[in-house]
Formats: sequence, structure tokens, C-alpha cells
Amino acid sequence: MIELAELTKRYGAKTAVDRLTFAVRPGVVTGFLGPNGAGKSTTMRMILGLDHPTSGRVTIDGRPYDRLTRPLTYIGGLLEAKSVHPGRTAYHHLLCLAQSNGVDPRRIDEVLDLVGLTGVARKRPKGFSLGMGQRLGIASALLGDPRILMFDEPVNGLDPEGIHWIRNLMKQLAAGGRTVFVSSHLMSEMALTAEHLVVIGQGRLLADTSMARFIEENSRTFVRVRTPEPERLRDALAAAGVRPEQRPDGCLEIEGVPASRVGELAAEHRVVLHELSRQQASLEEAFMRLTHGAVEYQAREG
Repeated sequence: MIELAELTKRYGAKTAVDRLTFAVRPGVVTGFLGPNGAGKSTTMRMILGLDHPTSGRVTIDGRPYDRLTRPLTYIGGLLEAKSVHPGRTAYHHLLCLAQSNGVDPRRIDEVLDLVGLTGVARKRPKGFSLGMGQRLGIASALLGDPRILMFDEPVNGLDPEGIHWIRNLMKQLAAGGRTVFVSSHLMSEMALTAEHLVVIGQGRLLADTSMARFIEENSRTFVRVRTPEPERLRDALAAAGVRPEQRPDGCLEIEGVPASRVGELAAEHRVVLHELSRQQASLEEAFMRLTHGAVEYQAREG
């Protein structure tokens, strides 16, 4: 488990992270979202001990990162996939990490096979594509077989097959009881991967909740109905105390009533329906609505 308590980081007069308190628990994929400049990367760097907090604390299974013996066996992190010595092969990069963390060298071949880099194990990563570099970074994170995994933009540079692979890998790791913390700007991908969300803006915590609740609380949910008999349906709904809103395209929109209830009322009054659907915003729409006032760099629409 990763736990943050009043975690704060200031750079001169600028507060990059402002009293963040939340926990990343095992068993689910937790998404970490925020606009550019929100403080996500700074937070992740403090988790790994790369930046020191101005105040507050962050612990990995109850201990700060710098007090972990063999830290790669506790937490594996992917922050900068290209942080590799240019003179070492992929294999020897992993070997250095294994030797410094007391990891059995036989584990190297396992993770290279897992990420699909066995064929280039003896090549230098400076010639790798962005996607291959990402795979090597993921192999480094998995090397110590840790209980906690943290990924920053893990699908960056991956092709569709690679994206599908890392998505399923994160889900499998969480299903096996591991803690998985992932940051990404790809909302569509996050919606398919994460079950829980931590959202920050301007360094402050905005949300710490399930994916379903986040979308529900930050979007408009309604039932859309299309019928050749709109007057009869409106009368049936009105008799039940339901007031639909007529849209320009002729459809009715109904809030606060389940789709099943609308269907039952239509059936009771023998009203023909051509469409009955529950409408809800996407993760991207909900995210934009929540973080609109916390965007540091905002382009003007033309």
C-alpha cells in the first residue's frame, strides 16, 4: 500500500503539491489523473524518494522509500522509460538493477520474455523505439516481483497490441492482490483499466473515489426515449409525476428515473418505443467538468 499524509512540495514561491492525503490500496488498479501542471509527476517522484517533500510524508507498506532494503522488491516504478545507460544492453541494464537489489539474475529472462524483448536483450536501448523503451521500463519495474507497481504514462509509444497487453497486465497484477497506481492522459484507456481514481488539480486533491461514482457525481445522467407517440408518453409520464424534457430532435430526456421504470410506464400505456437508453458522460467529460477551474495552462478556443 502507498500512503500519503499531508504531502507538500514547494519550489520557492510555487506550491507543486499541496497537502495531499490519500492511500493506494491493493487489489484494484488506481488511476492518477490531473491536468498538466497538477503535480502528478512530482507526487510520483516523492513516492520513489527522487524528490523530498517540504512537509508531510509518504510511505510504502509503512516505511519511506529510503528505508526500504532492496526497494525493487517492494515497489517497481516506471517514470522515465529512457533513463538507461546508453552503453549497456537491455540485459545488462536489468542485471545492474538485479545485482543492486539482490534479485536472482534468472528473473531477467522472465521479465524480458514477459514484455516481449527477448529478441533484443543483447542490444543497446539507445537504438530502441519509444515503445521498446517503454517495454524495457516496464521490465525494470517488474524485475523485483514487487507487491506495488507505479506507472507514469505506460502506454506512451505503444502500438495497439502493446496497449492491449499493458492494460491486461495491470488488471492481472491487481487481480492477484498487488497495488497498481497508474497515471495517464488517455482518458479512454484509463476508463478501460482503472477501477478507482485519485484526481488532483493545482496540487490539491479533487477526488478519491471509484470510477463509477466519479462519473456519476461529475456528469449528467438521464434516460433518452424516442417514440412515434410522444404526446401519449408525456401524458403517461406526467400521470406518474415524471416531467420529461423535449429535445429539438423529438426525443425525450428524463432525469431522476431509472430506464426500467420508464419502460414499464410505456408498456402499461401501450406506447411504442423506438429507443430507451441510459445516457451518461464519459470519463473524459466528467474529468473536464471537475478540473475546469484547476487547469494551469488553458488554450483559448478559436
